[in-house]
Amino acid sequence: MKRSSMQVAAAVAVMVFTLAGVSHSQAHGQKEPGFDAATQRAMHDRNGKPRSLRGQWVYRIVERWAPHVREAYGTEMRRWADAMAPQFAQASLAQLQRAAQARDFQAMNDALLSGGVRSAGAAKPASAAVPTASRTSAPPTAKALGDIDKDLVYVPVTPCRILDTRVVGGPIMANSFRDFDLTDVVRFAGQGGDTSNCNVGDKGSFAAAALNITVVTPNMAGYITAFPYLASQPTAATINYVAGDIRNGLAIVRLDQTPATYEFSVYSFAQTHLVADVVGYFREPEATGLECVTVSSPTYNSAQYQILDVYTPSCPAGYTVISGSCDTSGNTGYMHSSITGETSHRCISNDPWGVHTLIAKARCCRVPGR
Repeated sequence: MKRSSMQVAAAVAVMVFTLAGVSHSQAHGQKEPGFDAATQRAMHDRNGKPRSLRGQWVYRIVERWAPHVREAYGTEMRRWADAMAPQFAQASLAQLQRAAQARDFQAMNDALLSGGVRSAGAAKPASAAVPTASRTSAPPTAKALGDIDKDLVYVPVTPCRILDTRVVGGPIMANSFRDFDLTDVVRFAGQGGDTSNCNVGDKGSFAAAALNITVVTPNMAGYITAFPYLASQPTAATINYVAGDIRNGLAIVRLDQTPATYEFSVYSFAQTHLVADVVGYFREPEATGLECVTVSSPTYNSAQYQILDVYTPSCPAGYTVISGSCDTSGNTGYMHSSITGETSHRCISNDPWGVHTLIAKARCCRVPGR
């Protein structure tokens, strides 16, 4: 059940005072004419004191979306507002305005995350011992066609939120990890994500996912590492951050392939909130039959005793000749040779007793992609 606007105002009054402050030089206890009730509530706190412009935008965001958070995710509005407080404090007025005017919950979150987000490629924090991946290259090896571990097929999806610890679960504690679900999911609301399956939850098991991961307001410098559930934590960092950061990066995260509930885990060096959107997934290749076409030469007519030497056209791009044939007609159509090359087929014929015709044909095949 939705709470009244007065209940929402009571739940966030302390937060708004902390973030926005109060201008005591402004008029006290007066209602500005010409404004509707919602605007009046945003402009003044419950004691009638005027809020700053920042405080007004924050109030509008919380008043509009806290009831949604409570109904969709079962998270109390005050708990959600407290989790969002550092982000409200960091956001610019333009970001807060876009967030307050957003049409849906994810658009509101995106507006708050967009302004201060820095690329994960920025310099690593000096105070954290951040692991790095080894640069030693293994010698190249032959790759099998359709290898289920290496020849994965990428399937893009519309970006969709699969987790948000500000909404459900609270921050990941320092020097700890949290497990997350990604496959066989009906809705991601249980992790603070979208209320749908993000067009991935019904695709069965797949090998890896492309995730846009955002670290939100960590309490000190550090890093996160995403890795398969139950696997050994790798020594590479997925995202490095400094205290108070809002920093994101695209990561390809391999998933656990057992029947376990979770697919991947995230370790954090410092306490931090985490947001992640899925943008695609990698599935194992599927066996498909050869795709074949036949190419033929024109029909050639010989004079008596004439030798015909005919080639087929080359196979289409991406196709390879796997066999060939020669069709003749006439008195005897004596055939001299039929030769299959890399890109075409060749026929040589002669009819010593009369005229004849000759057509060269090639069977061209390829392994189709999904």
